[in-house]
Amino acid sequence: MNIVIVDDNMTNLMIIEKILQKAGYDQLVLLSSAKELYHYLQLDAPSPVEVPVDLILMDLMMPEIDGLEACRTILANERYEDLPIIIVTAMGDSYKMAEAMDAGALDYVMKPINKVELLARIRSVLRLKYEKDLRKERDKRIQHELNLAKQVQLSMLSDPIQNEDVNISAVYKPSFELAGDLYAWYQISPNRYGIILLDMMGHGISSSLVCMYIYSTLKDAITGIGDPEAVMIELNRRMNQLQMPDRMENYYFTSIYFVLDTAEQTIEYVNAGHPAGIAIVDEEVKLLKNSCCPLGFFEEIDVTKGVIPYKQGARILLFTDGLSEWLEDKYEDAISKLINSLQEQVKDDPKELFERLQSSPEMMSVSKDDMCLVMVSANK
Repeated sequence: MNIVIVDDNMTNLMIIEKILQKAGYDQLVLLSSAKELYHYLQLDAPSPVEVPVDLILMDLMMPEIDGLEACRTILANERYEDLPIIIVTAMGDSYKMAEAMDAGALDYVMKPINKVELLARIRSVLRLKYEKDLRKERDKRIQHELNLAKQVQLSMLSDPIQNEDVNISAVYKPSFELAGDLYAWYQISPNRYGIILLDMMGHGISSSLVCMYIYSTLKDAITGIGDPEAVMIELNRRMNQLQMPDRMENYYFTSIYFVLDTAEQTIEYVNAGHPAGIAIVDEEVKLLKNSCCPLGFFEEIDVTKGVIPYKQGARILLFTDGLSEWLEDKYEDAISKLINSLQEQVKDDPKELFERLQSSPEMMSVSKDDMCLVMVSANK
């Protein structure tokens, strides 16, 4: 237990030292000024390291730098922002005591020192520090686990496809460590590709876990079933397996799933409560509009498949509501903005499209939601 005692009066230093030593605190550092304290804590060092200190007992009235200024300076340093400080003073001015607490001190002790009071306040402050240290260690462990989960989640996302038939790629901007957006695509047969984008209810750990659960079913559903209507019915069935009667909320997600057939030159899709996808086919804009409710609300759902044919090539853009809501903060119609940007774009690159949107002078705000763009191009 490392305790630093700071007082310009040597008699006071000796008194506090003896009290603490008799109470079993033997790792004590005695300093006579705030400057000595700054030097001990390496606040003035060119390459400082954190010095192990559990508590500072500091006199209020000291020459050059008083206890209030020293308290503010130390706690303003990131290495010592949680370091407990007890102010020791002979002053009975309640305003000064209030200033000490405002400066960040956790407690104060009046002179002449009352041994019982001093030790009681030290024990109380050290208990608080111990609890804070436990919480920081727990938070660090949780952050490590979140980072690991984030890497697992990112590893699930499909890699870009670029061949003579199609180009498929995405931009993914989660708002937290773990996100509720998910995209995936699979080649069903030599000329058919299944592409899905979904947006899970909520954010954080719960929504990301449900995303992972749904991901575990996607490949078998898309490659084994393929048909958009049947795939959506199967995903809805899987979501309903998660519902718990004693919970007030149900998990659900919105989604667009479509099958691109480059031989038949068709786009077959189902939109389950998701923002409308944009398809530019033969230089004409088509919207992949809503055709059923979000998945997970009801055990049975009515699904209607849409079919869009093309002749000279197609470009499809899918996005989550985090992107459209972000755009709508600055534009009257997010869909129109996306359509115009997509038509102006030469390369089939969602990153370029996103960067163009982000670099617009109007777009200075940061989205509070996950944002995802999926771009699919069927080559001519």
